[in-house]
Amino acid sequence: MKQFVLHVFLIAGMFAAGCAAQKSAVVPAPAASVPPPVIVTPDDSVAGKVVLYNSDGRFAVLNFPNGQMPAAGQTLFVYHLGLKAAAVKITGPQIEENIVADLIAGVARVGDEVRNQ
Repeated sequence: MKQFVLHVFLIAGMFAAGCAAQKSAVVPAPAASVPPPVIVTPDDSVAGKVVLYNSDGRFAVLNFPNGQMPAAGQTLFVYHLGLKAAAVKITGPQIEENIVADLIAGVARVGDEVRNQ
């Protein structure tokens, strides 16, 4: 019986030593991901509308908001219902918010949007 009790204590001691030796590794919490800084750039694109189109002379009169008048010689694109419909080259003259542009390609319609993209 002494031997049996001795074996029980030895086995219990081995289990206790085994559990004490295996400590769980502390897993560090993942670092909070820092979002990249937001870069804000001003929109320097010009956007206007076709207010008059002359198909015989292949020119259009464009209207732009104050401060967004394109430079003479600049090429812009005409969009009809979101689709690129024509390309125009600014020729002038300019009167207030209106300027004349020659059609390079395509067809413009009154109300179409004009952008430089």
